[in-house]
Amino acid sequence: MAHLDLELKKNVSSFRKIAIGTWQTAYDPTVYGTLSVRMEKAIEYMKRFREVHGIHLTVTHLVTKAVAEALKRCPDANAVLRFNKIYLRKGVTISVLVVQTDQGDGKVDLTAAKIAQCEDKSLKQIAEELQATVDKVRQRKDAALEKGKGTIGAIPFLFMNGFLKLLGFLMYTLNIDLSFLGMPKDAFGGATVTNVGSLGLDVAYVPLVPYTNTPIFVAPGAIVEEPVVDNGQVVPGKIMRIGASFDHRFIDGFHASVLSKTVKELLENPFEKLDPLPPRE
Repeated sequence: MAHLDLELKKNVSSFRKIAIGTWQTAYDPTVYGTLSVRMEKAIEYMKRFREVHGIHLTVTHLVTKAVAEALKRCPDANAVLRFNKIYLRKGVTISVLVVQTDQGDGKVDLTAAKIAQCEDKSLKQIAEELQATVDKVRQRKDAALEKGKGTIGAIPFLFMNGFLKLLGFLMYTLNIDLSFLGMPKDAFGGATVTNVGSLGLDVAYVPLVPYTNTPIFVAPGAIVEEPVVDNGQVVPGKIMRIGASFDHRFIDGFHASVLSKTVKELLENPFEKLDPLPPRE
């Protein structure tokens, strides 16, 4: 008699297949942290931005821009390890995890939409580029991405661990372009943003994914109402907690301090620090 009554799950998504092949042990260099941000001004900014530009600006866009600015101010954190040496990226690329639900009931996949040179782009440019990329991904019109998923789909589960290690070694350690296999250049960039608040979570921490060589994962949670202190008075406030995971091998407390202070500064003062908006008449 079997120890457990089990049934093999079929039709596993490419993301789940990658996940199974990625994490083998809890022994890793990840540090986790939480940043609490007041969001009253950000909420008003997003509302005003939509009125001015007709673009549905979201928390994801704000956090993406804030993280890009943070890496610009702290270039030592915008790096990868190659042969145990730190190499700094020449530009800031941020990726946003996108959910795909177009494969049928119960079939959900994840993929990354990246924004290259994100530090030099306005919020309007980021929002428009991200929407175009998301639409392309969800409509299955990204030929390179679909080719990459086809390549992964052809790898047996037994060999996924070795395949992903080899993939990371070739693309990042040896710095070889594998776009001919459908593997886009620097698909995940220097940081990845995933909005867990859209899932109803107040806070979550995302594990680092070794083969991506992305040292920072940022997960903004849901905006919640909580009592806060203003000028010595307890008043209602809107708070968002951002869970962050980073690679402690070359990102330490100093870097984390610069990154967190920058993100907090931009999100709590969007009218002064982000795209200028005309005042209401």
